[in-house]
Amino acid sequence: MGERSDYDLLRSRLRAETDDTTPRGDRRRLWPAIGVVLTLVAILGIAFGPGTGYAFAPVTEFEVPVAASLPGDGAELRRLQAKLAKENRQLAATLAKLEPKGNYLVIDQTQNRIYLMNDGKVVHQAVCSAGSGIVLKDSTRGRKWVFDTPRGVFKVRNRIEDPVWRKPDWAFVEEGKPIPRNPADRIEAGTLGEYALYLEDGYMIHGTLYERLLGRSVSHGCVRVGRDDLRVFWKGTQIGTPVYIF
Repeated sequence: MGERSDYDLLRSRLRAETDDTTPRGDRRRLWPAIGVVLTLVAILGIAFGPGTGYAFAPVTEFEVPVAASLPGDGAELRRLQAKLAKENRQLAATLAKLEPKGNYLVIDQTQNRIYLMNDGKVVHQAVCSAGSGIVLKDSTRGRKWVFDTPRGVFKVRNRIEDPVWRKPDWAFVEEGKPIPRNPADRIEAGTLGEYALYLEDGYMIHGTLYERLLGRSVSHGCVRVGRDDLRVFWKGTQIGTPVYIF
């Protein structure tokens, strides 16, 4: 079991907020609750949204929205508190229903961390390396590649032992070498480590020869993991295991 992740801290914070079924206090206590609701809405959109097109950064603190006006009497304020508390509980219940069951992977590419989860609890966590975001241009053919790791909800589509890397065109462009015509000249063994979890469109979770760089965003889009940690993720997943990348 690893240290508590941002994910766990968020869930703990959620429980603390939703356990408050009898809201009391002044206006200063009201607005942090609104902030938590907004944060939950954002997380739900990331985890269960259409898959791509959104970006996320861990919320360590948030700005309290400034209201144009506040209710003028205590009764109106209490009604507003009760309404917000109800909406908070409804969002928490929705989140609980949508939370995946069994084993799944969560990849935080902004922090370069990967988590093996089970029923919402962290089973194992490790540093990883996600995409660098570097843009590579092929001036000869007018092509361009952006080395980003895609965000969204995926599944493990295939599991490969002793994978070989079929080097794409960009690998040769990056090395300043001519692109081979013979497919056999693209094969490179040992680069991806012992295992590869194939996601889609050529993106994988795999090992690396450069473990010293783990924790940095240096990959070409795949998620690199150290050998020992990769063994844990290999054993904890199967074809169909959900993978959440944000």
